[in-house]
Amino acid sequence: MAPKSLLLLLTLVFFASVGYTNPTPRALCSKNRFSLHPSCCVWYDVLDDIQANLFNGGKCDEVAHDSLRLTFHDAIGYSPSLTKQGKFGGGGADGSIIAFSDIETKFGANAGIDDIVEEERPFALKHNVSFGDFIQFAGAVGVRNCAGGPRLQFLAGRPNAKQASPENLIPEPTDSVDTILARMADAGFSASELVDLLASHSIGFQEQIDPSISGSPFDSTPTAFDSQFFVETLLKGTLFPGDGPHPGEAMSPIRGEFRLQSDAAIARDPRTACRWQSFILNEPLMSSAFRNAMAKMAVLGQNPASLVDCSEVIPPPAFSIPQIAHLPPGKKLQDLELSCHLIALPFLSANPGPSITIPPFHL
Repeated sequence: MAPKSLLLLLTLVFFASVGYTNPTPRALCSKNRFSLHPSCCVWYDVLDDIQANLFNGGKCDEVAHDSLRLTFHDAIGYSPSLTKQGKFGGGGADGSIIAFSDIETKFGANAGIDDIVEEERPFALKHNVSFGDFIQFAGAVGVRNCAGGPRLQFLAGRPNAKQASPENLIPEPTDSVDTILARMADAGFSASELVDLLASHSIGFQEQIDPSISGSPFDSTPTAFDSQFFVETLLKGTLFPGDGPHPGEAMSPIRGEFRLQSDAAIARDPRTACRWQSFILNEPLMSSAFRNAMAKMAVLGQNPASLVDCSEVIPPPAFSIPQIAHLPPGKKLQDLELSCHLIALPFLSANPGPSITIPPFHL
């Protein structure tokens, strides 16, 4: 056999042996960016626009929090039990909260959400994407703008909503744990997954329950997606930070920090306490559990097989070393109200210094 023919034969044998295939073609998007699917290209343009003009240059601010809140308030409008009764059970993550804002923003549980609804609406219209897709995309980008925020899955292709969600499907801070667990179970979530989703409160704050301290955060690190929220919610409450008490409010351990009644109860309930405490010294577990629960929530009422995975458009997480949760200055281990005795917290130490006051989130 001639040397060239032998070389060609050996080359073919080599590629066959290693399973060589042609590389997957990638679509060229704006600014020389690439995507595995051409329909994802528009989301790079959306990303540029909202980082500059919605998130104020990519900040972890009140808009990031509100965008994340909106993902839940839109998606949880989904009830298989209503459907079984022959009623409309809601479209889940379908964008109905924007499409039918004249109805849904009047729901009691959606108090204060009208601002972010109207802030997001023009971006979706400008880029000709569905409201359901835009809500989940903006929430994922907002989380990534916060230190430690995980990279969430983003699937695109949700059809536009055709009907408003039924009322009374969104859990409220005044609800009992029994009521909240039942509502979440109806939507397909376990007690542990409820706690997973509440990691969102690590970058959260309240506006409507006590307007006198609008912007008061739920923990002392509101611009960081970390497990500090799970520590501080377990501290014994000693004060109301504003002019409370108000319905849905529990006593807080720190001046300026707000505590939701539902958060306080879930943190201490035997059905959820162990999951809650497990996140305190295991921030990677918290982040992973939140990412999985959000992926599940983002497709409520949707057919995932009909959606396109555009997760690559979400900015990748910057390298960061997980922070070690701690007790705020002036607090001791004895101040923790632990309901799960299977998970001890012997290495939780307090930051030095005098007691602190947490400033409003948006100032």
